[in-house]
Amino acid sequence: MTSRHTDHVLTARNADEPAEFLARYPGYELTRGLDRLRRTEYAYLDEQNHLYLDYAGSGLAASAQHRAHQRRMQGILPGSPSTTAPAIDHARHAVLRHLNASPHEYTVVFTANASAAARLVGERYPFGRHGRLVLTSDNHESVDGLRAFAKAGHSATTVIATQRPDLRISTSTVISALGRKRPDRRRGLFAYPAQSGFTGVQHPLGWIDIAHDRGYDVLLDAAAYLPTNSLDLSLVRPDFVTVSWYKVFGYPTGVGCLVVRRDALSRLSRKALEDSSLNFLSIPDVEVGLALLADTGVELISRRVRYLTGWFLERLTTLRHGNGLPMARVYGPTTTSARGGIVSFNFLDPSGHVLDPALVANEATGAGISLRTGCFGNPGAGSNAAELCPKSLRALLKHGTADSLDVVGLPSGGTVRVSFGAPSAVRDVERFIAFAERHFEDRFVGELV
Repeated sequence: MTSRHTDHVLTARNADEPAEFLARYPGYELTRGLDRLRRTEYAYLDEQNHLYLDYAGSGLAASAQHRAHQRRMQGILPGSPSTTAPAIDHARHAVLRHLNASPHEYTVVFTANASAAARLVGERYPFGRHGRLVLTSDNHESVDGLRAFAKAGHSATTVIATQRPDLRISTSTVISALGRKRPDRRRGLFAYPAQSGFTGVQHPLGWIDIAHDRGYDVLLDAAAYLPTNSLDLSLVRPDFVTVSWYKVFGYPTGVGCLVVRRDALSRLSRKALEDSSLNFLSIPDVEVGLALLADTGVELISRRVRYLTGWFLERLTTLRHGNGLPMARVYGPTTTSARGGIVSFNFLDPSGHVLDPALVANEATGAGISLRTGCFGNPGAGSNAAELCPKSLRALLKHGTADSLDVVGLPSGGTVRVSFGAPSAVRDVERFIAFAERHFEDRFVGELV
């Protein structure tokens, strides 16, 4: 099969950078520092000729992080948490500094990941017969799991659905779900992601004040948001923030945290939330990752990711089969407005049928490409994207922890997800688009074996 690759005029600076891209996104030139970072701290990507497009699944560790860990391990007594206690306290303060959170207003509870942080809140939150749990439908399943705790406490649950085609939620819809202003009365818990891990949609942080004005505590899931965005807790004041640090900078794994407002802490049934046996050998590495992030600059990362996401969306949505029909269907926004560097989509065959994401993943692996397929722990967002009928939607919600739409008998096991991070470059986009054209142009469902 002959592929009809789009011709681009290339710049003299870098043969992998289309002149059209640089003309569309001139600000990319201001992010060149990240090219140097890739050549030094992430050199293993190019040494292995590997295309990494799963930053929403996990960030990549810089070589400096591993070196710092090795140096530190040489100077401590194995199995002695007491020798690492000061380093853990330093990491706790580093988290607060990164979030611009006053230690007088917030405290940090280390957990295994964001899911464990959400579970801590669910287990201890004072759900009751007169309380409510309000969720957005694109929450990660760990946050969606709060429903079980609300049910056990006899609290009602309201789920606010995202709306097609962009899979966003309007502020007016949130206000309607939360009800009239009642700041003097505690009404329950409102939980939502700052950025959807399925579509990349970034929900307004202004919802936090809206919920507070209506008597709700707010749990903000920042797991997908923090890798490429700043969160300033001196400006927005959620009561609970859940984080997985491996998503932010790759290493260490097995460390997340719950950032809690001290006045909200008083409402939980147990005040000592942190396990007595912490991951004391890894928690200090969080400070190293945060220092690297500060040196690099979150705003610089955010700008580059925005440019690459915009270019990727433009390239992906203009791919065509020989008969002129589109090669891909995107779920969520197709512009960079109020969205992050996560793009979920399916490849289509020339008759419009979805190509099995599992087979796409297999071919990507063979081509040295890391991406993600499924519903990424977001069954509600997946159901809206797939435009399920009510019967299928009920079946999906019954299996609310499933990571694939196959529980409702759909022909597709979810979607393909591509995501960008600090080491990403425009040549990564071009390589993926070339892969897509080479492997999926004019191929029918039955030909993917």
